Amino acid sequence: MRDDLQGLEISQKELQQLTNLPVKNELVIITNPLKRLAKRLIEKTKGTEGATVVFIGSSTLVFGYLLFEVIIKLFATGITIPSWLLLILLSLWVGGVAQIVLYVMWKHRRKFLKANMTNSLQILLNDVDRYNSVIKAIDINDQIEEAGNPEVRIQTRDKVIEALRLTRADLVRALKTEKILRENKSFILSNTELFINNLATLTAMQVTEQASEHGRLLNEALQIALDVQYEMRRLQSQS
Repeated sequence: MRDDLQGLEISQKELQQLTNLPVKNELVIITNPLKRLAKRLIEKTKGTEGATVVFIGSSTLVFGYLLFEVIIKLFATGITIPSWLLLILLSLWVGGVAQIVLYVMWKHRRKFLKANMTNSLQILLNDVDRYNSVIKAIDINDQIEEAGNPEVRIQTRDKVIEALRLTRADLVRALKTEKILRENKSFILSNTELFINNLATLTAMQVTEQASEHGRLLNEALQIALDVQYEMRRLQSQS
């Protein structure tokens, strides 16, 4: 990703901090990190560090197994099955329990999110998805250009990047505002007279921004994303 796109995307971690809710939270499958680790190890074994990686990995496995066998002999002398089989069964049991715990936590977070989800927040989250999609589309377009296709270069790139910066600031401000209103809803409803002017101002700002220069620039950025998709399809048809 080019330097001017770095930091523009609104990450899941930042989104959770801005909303104080477990948004975009996915169920963790414990086998996925293991697969990623295995993939990285395989890639490293193919490189110059291959021998070192194999040695460290083998040493860790052997040391872990020997330590487990010593513990079994000291504290579980009555077990007759082979230690290696016991280690496999114990690993499967621990993995199963861990996956159940992760699933229960995920269900609890989903329930909490659903209970606190507002219509305004849902709209903002959809806007964040569209915004991040524009950045992803531009990044893909940059990769296509760097692969030797200068005709897909974004001619008004500086203008688009500036539009994305403005849009990001607006989205962050809107998410912060929504969180404040949501977390203080009971107090606001019981003291409507104190907030009626401010809420009216916020509503007016929202309507104004929809027709503002920021909105126009965002539409232009989205149009460029569509142009990127067209160019990608055109390049695919040529290949």
